[in-house]
Amino acid sequence: MNNRNQVERIKKMYPAGTRIELFSTMDDQQGVEKGIKGTVTFVDDIGTVHMKWDNGRGLGLIPGEDNFKVLSHPQEEIKESEEHSKEQSQGMGGISL
Repeated sequence: MNNRNQVERIKKMYPAGTRIELFSTMDDQQGVEKGIKGTVTFVDDIGTVHMKWDNGRGLGLIPGEDNFKVLSHPQEEIKESEEHSKEQSQGMGGISL
């Protein structure tokens, strides 16, 4: 069981919108296989990271027990989207048309 400080740290590490790739879980669930990607929906008060997997399934992750990696955080996706929009708004040679 996690204490309050650990849970708060987990909530900061995995905010809603964080993209994750699963390597393995302690509880191998059918339909949530190695390599699947998903999005964090929330972290509960005991530190379980609740997910919506790209295949539509839902399975919570337990940091320190399940094996996964963060692909991106929400603010990274926003920054990448803004940079992409900026590039598209520029014409040839970086001059707006």
